Amino acid sequence: MGLVQLPLAPAAHAATGPRTVDVSIDSLTPQAPGKGDTVTVSGTVTNESRTTVTDAHVAVRRGPALNGRSALDAAARRTGFSPAEDGPEVKGHTADIDPLRPGISRSFSLRVPVKDLDLGDGGVYQLGVSLSGRPQGQYEQVLGMERTFLPWQEGDSGKKTQLTYMWPLISSTHLTAQTDADAQQTPVFRDDDLASEIKPGGRLQQMVALGKDLPVTFVIDPDLLATVEAMTKPYKVHGPDGPAGKNQAVAKQWLNDLTEAVKTHEVVALPFADPDLASLAHQGKNVPSALGHLGPATELASTTVDTILDVKPRTDFAWPVNGAIDSSIVDVATSAGAHNVITRSDSLRESDQLTYTPTAARPIGGGNTAVVADAGLSTAFEGDLTQSGRATRAVQSFLAQTRLIGLQDPGRQRSIVVAPQRMPSTSQAQAMAAALRTLEATDWTQPLDLSDAANAEPDGAAARHVPSRAAYPSSLRRQEMPTEAFRQIQETQAALDEFRVNLDRPERVVTPFGNAIMRGMSTQWRGNRAGAAAFRGSVRDYLTELTRKVHLIQKSNATLSGRSATIPVTVQNNLLQGVEGMTLKLTSSQPNRLSAGEPQRIKVDGGHSQSFKFDTTANANGPVRVNAQLYTADGKPYGQPMTFVVNVTEITATVMLVIAGGVLLLVLAGVRIYLQRKRAAARKTGEGPQGGAGPDDTDGPGGPAGPDGRNGTDATDDTSGEDAGQPSDPTPDTGSGNSGPSGSGEKVDR
Repeated sequence: MGLVQLPLAPAAHAATGPRTVDVSIDSLTPQAPGKGDTVTVSGTVTNESRTTVTDAHVAVRRGPALNGRSALDAAARRTGFSPAEDGPEVKGHTADIDPLRPGISRSFSLRVPVKDLDLGDGGVYQLGVSLSGRPQGQYEQVLGMERTFLPWQEGDSGKKTQLTYMWPLISSTHLTAQTDADAQQTPVFRDDDLASEIKPGGRLQQMVALGKDLPVTFVIDPDLLATVEAMTKPYKVHGPDGPAGKNQAVAKQWLNDLTEAVKTHEVVALPFADPDLASLAHQGKNVPSALGHLGPATELASTTVDTILDVKPRTDFAWPVNGAIDSSIVDVATSAGAHNVITRSDSLRESDQLTYTPTAARPIGGGNTAVVADAGLSTAFEGDLTQSGRATRAVQSFLAQTRLIGLQDPGRQRSIVVAPQRMPSTSQAQAMAAALRTLEATDWTQPLDLSDAANAEPDGAAARHVPSRAAYPSSLRRQEMPTEAFRQIQETQAALDEFRVNLDRPERVVTPFGNAIMRGMSTQWRGNRAGAAAFRGSVRDYLTELTRKVHLIQKSNATLSGRSATIPVTVQNNLLQGVEGMTLKLTSSQPNRLSAGEPQRIKVDGGHSQSFKFDTTANANGPVRVNAQLYTADGKPYGQPMTFVVNVTEITATVMLVIAGGVLLLVLAGVRIYLQRKRAAARKTGEGPQGGAGPDDTDGPGGPAGPDGRNGTDATDDTSGEDAGQPSDPTPDTGSGNSGPSGSGEKVDR
């Protein structure tokens, strides 16, 4: 759109006040006309002044041929009207406009045969539409002007420019680390916004529908595929009472469409979740293990694309944000096997002596190649293109630039790469597709896959010196992830590594958390530092929540009434899977008073609790504090310790001696009673009928009696084989008929 207020008459006769009209060229067909075509220019004029414009008309103006890309840029920036640069009206091809009151818009359409434009030799011409009229009855003057560009080919265009167009399928992060508490591990989404992108008319649906018929290379973030694939099954949306997702059919259709589209296209897979290479190089390099995520992300990318789309992708391309590189970014980008780094010509700049756009591939050492995308073509479709006038101008500018590149050195074959914005809007995608469809019908370009562009013969005169770190744009550096973000990622990864070794099915945790950790360093977080921090924090919090599901149940204080006892400690596992390989250990605060027993290996099924018994030994009375702690397989404490008190009573040595002495006295008393009854029975037998005493009533058969009336040898014998811990029965055994010495053959019924 163009706004001008430069009069054709001398300034002395100019009217006062604003007198501008906005002119918009909404369409131009054909966009790259051939000989014999008729160019149709349609658009809208809007009176943005406070006065009515009368006697107005619109006309086509052809300016001179542009002699290079710099001239095109200058023409695009120009806002005023210049008869010399904008050219005269093409006679016979004007259209009258009814009076324009303030704020009123009117449409127009002009048809001009190519022969009337007098284009001459092939090239790029400035084409404009002007509105001339009289504000409040004053003299006629140009009140509005809009310019576009018309590429034109006459005869042989020379060697065709090989053009590679990257077609990115990338989205922001939608999946969390959380899964629903069920056996199916139902995924939980941050939101359901992805559905609006893949449904008919959505951004990503349009990218697939348009790209399938275009000569492009699909550049895919595998995380997008994994996320949409998760949507094809039951899923939930995050929230206190998160609803169940209902877009399974939309997700299945999008994946089916993409699977068909890539069958005839080259596919390049970025590392999983599209990690921010510049942030890793500048902020993450001092954090141990930060760079270690690139290798797994690249491996996961290949597996994901192959599994979901059934196609083998190229994974040896790295794409730093906006194609901005420095030596540290190249080092990081190539550390995981990406030997081709996609940069941009406003980062790897050419010398002023080079008068043409060189081939994209540049060797930069170490077997690596910088694929230098053309900055002008790559940024041609940025900005708001929802208005048809802006979209038309973007398409014509893109076509004009490709034509001018070919005219720079018609005899030199060159390979040019276009790397557009990572997430084009629907209107941007439609404009890109319109330009590429037009190029297919021209004779100055031919399509080329990205891998072929990387392998093209490099131009010896092209720049290949990688910029220093100081040359990295400060505007991009301010958007980078801070070092603290990588420290948080490192802590989460370490916690995950410690947790996984305790699980009997670790993949149920490793997969969702590992992917979430990669998503936490995605390029798509640029410009949303708060959102990125919240996402990383949610991943860490949820992992902590899971680890706390395995814990010790608090014991009440215990009393130990003896020298030894068994103390049970219970482990609760609220996970959906079992834990194993962990160790439970009791530690006594006073080992000299209470020994807490040996550590025990534990195994507890999911959703269960189990008690583990410790054999303890006490050496002294009194309370002793005992700590219970779980440990991982590598000896690191797991979870919070649990403390309880054991009160030890009645286990001193004196008490034990008293108890032993009492038992001994009972045994001796029983022996004495037994011997006394035995002698009494023998004495009665010796008296005979007269009842007199026998000659050995006193001494007994084994010799003289002791002072207490017992025979020592008989006490030892009589007690042989008896249980010393049981007292004798005081009742005489009247059933015994044997009075032989030593109690031989005697049975005592106790």
